[in-house]
Amino acid sequence: MGAKGRSPWDGTGRGGGGEENPRDTTPRCTYRDPMTQAHPDIDVRPITEPEFPEWLRAVKVGFVQQPQVGEPELEARRPQFEPNRYLGAFDGTRCVATFRSFEQQVTAVGGTPVPANAISAVTVTATHRRRGLLTRMMNRDLAAAKERGDLVATLIAAEYPIYGRYGFGPATTTVEWTVDVPRTGLDPRWSGPADGGRIDLVDPEEVRKLGPELHDRVRRTTPGAVTRGDRWWQQHTGEVRVDPKWTEPFFAVYRAADGEVEGLVAYEVDDKWGDAKQPLDTATVRSLIAATPAAERALWSYLCSIDWVTQVKSGQRAPDDLLPLLFPDPRAARITSQADWLWVRILDVVRALESRTYEGSGSLVLEVADAAGLAGGRYRLEASAQGASCTPSTESAELTLGVAELGRLWLGDESVVRLAALGRVQEERAGAARVADALLRTSRRPWCPDMF
Repeated sequence: MGAKGRSPWDGTGRGGGGEENPRDTTPRCTYRDPMTQAHPDIDVRPITEPEFPEWLRAVKVGFVQQPQVGEPELEARRPQFEPNRYLGAFDGTRCVATFRSFEQQVTAVGGTPVPANAISAVTVTATHRRRGLLTRMMNRDLAAAKERGDLVATLIAAEYPIYGRYGFGPATTTVEWTVDVPRTGLDPRWSGPADGGRIDLVDPEEVRKLGPELHDRVRRTTPGAVTRGDRWWQQHTGEVRVDPKWTEPFFAVYRAADGEVEGLVAYEVDDKWGDAKQPLDTATVRSLIAATPAAERALWSYLCSIDWVTQVKSGQRAPDDLLPLLFPDPRAARITSQADWLWVRILDVVRALESRTYEGSGSLVLEVADAAGLAGGRYRLEASAQGASCTPSTESAELTLGVAELGRLWLGDESVVRLAALGRVQEERAGAARVADALLRTSRRPWCPDMF
């Protein structure tokens, strides 16, 4: 079940073990739970288009939301339907568990976009927990993703304990700051960038024209960032409305001195006044992307200069974001939330390790354990700044780890030494963890700006 207040399209769910259908020739994962064997009567399968309303109702039930599905929402969501990527568990005619995956690209370290299987809308109705429904859906979907050639699977986990047993590891972190504007030390008379650039307010239609190209530039330099399709821009600018409570935010762009758009922010401002007729508004950022440090500095300065705004809430940001250090007094920005964000499940060890870049040079023999049989094995990684090769190996392993730990490490944010200290990675050769850190860690931390 998803976290309170999140979209029913988040990657989240509950479930137990799995069971194979002998009539189904789809390649299978091998997660097992004896609880599953007691409930073979529940049919887990791709839904048909006429079943989409019932499936959507089950999503809402699983997320403890008002289960009624209005016609406007149904029609707004129906174009997303894709055969074989929407799974449901049916107890008779009632859908009691849901699962959705869709095509995605995620940026590897160094900027290469790799094919990913994005997972979302995962729910199990409270009356049908511990019957293996999530495992059966996950088994089917990951096997299909592997066969398609996806390198990784991704999701945003609303509940931490669920997905490690399926080989997912938390690969990025997100942080939210609250900024006390009067304390920043910024000039309250700020009237625009000093670098010849400018800030312009724009309307939603212009955002749909300017945003995709800018986001693509940012995405290709941000490990962990994922693609945004046309529908993302339609929903976040109000052209398509799936949430009846959606309100139009303010949109502002930063244009460099040559006129090129290098930054975009969407934000909303509340209307709050103190007892002494003093304005105490808060600006809340829905999304902010910037292709250059100059654009990032200008957009935060702009937000902190809006009349009546005394507080800025940053929205989801990278854990090493420039934000606090942009202010003369960085203590004006305090962390109000910090959590895991993008989870990664490696499906192809060789291609995943060869798709990313490495800041150092060296070699390492890895033993990767995968209970599902999708990506396990022993591999020799040879890496340098010029590229990498990863090949199956019969040499003695120097480092042993599970596929979930490899997912944590793939984007360069986690320390192998730290995981070894926790017993989650085993050194088979003394010093191998430090060698792995020298190869895998990155100078800037990965970040996924998006919820899906």
